[in-house]
Amino acid sequence: MKRYKSSGFTLIELMLVVGIVGILAAIGTGYYGQYIIDANRTDARSALSRTATSLEKCKSLYSNYNSANCNVALPATSDDGYYTISATVLTGSAFTLTATPVVGQPQANDTECTSLTVTNTGIQGGTPATNECW
Repeated sequence: MKRYKSSGFTLIELMLVVGIVGILAAIGTGYYGQYIIDANRTDARSALSRTATSLEKCKSLYSNYNSANCNVALPATSDDGYYTISATVLTGSAFTLTATPVVGQPQANDTECTSLTVTNTGIQGGTPATNECW
């Protein structure tokens, strides 16, 4: 009687590979979501920097940050629409700008940095009060 050697994979081997791929995909999806949230913070940082630069231009032209001649519209929406930029402090000699996530956008799920701030002295912060958001 002849014995035939079969080639291929057994069902158990195939199920092990499918299980391992499933575990790796679940881990990767979680990391990818956090990566997207971290990358979208760039939208807030650029909008805060641009608005702070505009306010500094007002200060140099009109000697204060809140001059009626300034063309800085606040509150404003960031370029990609993930954040709202507002001035929590805006006086003739000081400002504090805050970027808060827009409800309904992916950034609303950002639990590490619920807001980003910058002041007229260049101090960058956020909530929580760490510099990791920048």
